[in-house]
Amino acid sequence: MTDPASSTPVERDALPGTILRYLDAHNSGDAVASAALMTPDAQVTDDGRTHSGLPAIEKWLGRASSEYTYTTTYVDAVREGTDRWTVVQRLDGDFPGNTVLLRYGFTLDGDLISRLVIAP
Repeated sequence: MTDPASSTPVERDALPGTILRYLDAHNSGDAVASAALMTPDAQVTDDGRTHSGLPAIEKWLGRASSEYTYTTTYVDAVREGTDRWTVVQRLDGDFPGNTVLLRYGFTLDGDLISRLVIAP
């Protein structure tokens, strides 16, 4: 995350609706609903790869939602600016290592996600 002095902790229910809807859709494997929350020129970086634009993001979401079976647990979140939020989730599943903490760095453009960076 960023400098703690410039970030504000946030409870899950206080996150912007767009982020909550994205997390719910992504966690349930709904690639269509997840992509609908992105700007047309959005970028997603996951596992060191950047996916730019809706067609590439939809392909990534389809693969990501079917590759492994996992459950998620909300850990915490911080607001890092007027349009930036970081959410930490714990994933437990059938992927290598079985458990990981992932940080989802969201940048919003109005009510849509323009940038998402997912990293341990």
